Amino acid sequence: MIYDIKHVTTYEYGSTVTFNYCALRLLPLDGPGQRVLQTRLMIDPAPKELHERTCFFGNRVTSMMIETAHRQLLVEATSVVEIDRRPPPDPASTGAWEFVREDAFASQSLGNRSPAHYLHPSRYVPRFAPATAYARESFSDGRPVLEAAVELMRRIRKDFVYDPTSTVISTPLSQAFAQKSGVCQDFAHIMIAGLRGLGLPAAYISGYIRTIPLDGTPKLEGSDAMHAWVSLWCGERLGWIGLDPTNSTLVNNDHVMLAEGRDYADISPVAGIVTGAGEQEIDVKVDVVPRRG
Repeated sequence: MIYDIKHVTTYEYGSTVTFNYCALRLLPLDGPGQRVLQTRLMIDPAPKELHERTCFFGNRVTSMMIETAHRQLLVEATSVVEIDRRPPPDPASTGAWEFVREDAFASQSLGNRSPAHYLHPSRYVPRFAPATAYARESFSDGRPVLEAAVELMRRIRKDFVYDPTSTVISTPLSQAFAQKSGVCQDFAHIMIAGLRGLGLPAAYISGYIRTIPLDGTPKLEGSDAMHAWVSLWCGERLGWIGLDPTNSTLVNNDHVMLAEGRDYADISPVAGIVTGAGEQEIDVKVDVVPRRG
């Protein structure tokens, strides 16, 4: 499946901005089952400096510096991505979660794909005992790791309400958990907190999900915006497997990966410093459209 992706972010500033330095994580990367065919960034006003690097986690980071005075900033990222993922394994055929936990803590690798980086608390995913207790209900002794994780994912989808008005980016995980509502970012952080609380490595993935399902069913939650899900390390043999708690599905060819990290702080799509006064308003529009024929 080949997708045409358009991601437009517009900032409206309350007063004139004289300096803008940002790091953008808006260009997808090649990975298992994913091949990037084309990418383009259009920024207005045009940056004085623009360069790309790769961060520790392997994400594409574009740094820009704007010195032109402006009241509006437009960032448009367009991409063409081919997705052809292998079907996930039978969840019941995966190893017992306790053995996966032991293997993760025994890992001696410090490479960017090592489970060691995803075992411990991070900025948006602190230790949170209620999330651990919630996850533990699915992880009975000796249960296959992916089977238990799938049940946890389905419980989150059942027990939590998708409500874009109930949280913002800075809403603590504990608040989203207590009110049982939020968006994909919140559900991913809650699931990661539960898994890490049990000693299982879990990563945060940002990306997109198909805007228009091919079979004519209603749009998936999280379409028309950036999406987020969880990647769980299931042992050396299987490696990382994606789970989408917002839609209660294993990650498949409907998903396009943009970046990965320990939590949202590692993969924020736009982050930086702006010199100016007043409030700012942000508008984000996303289209992920499959090519037909």
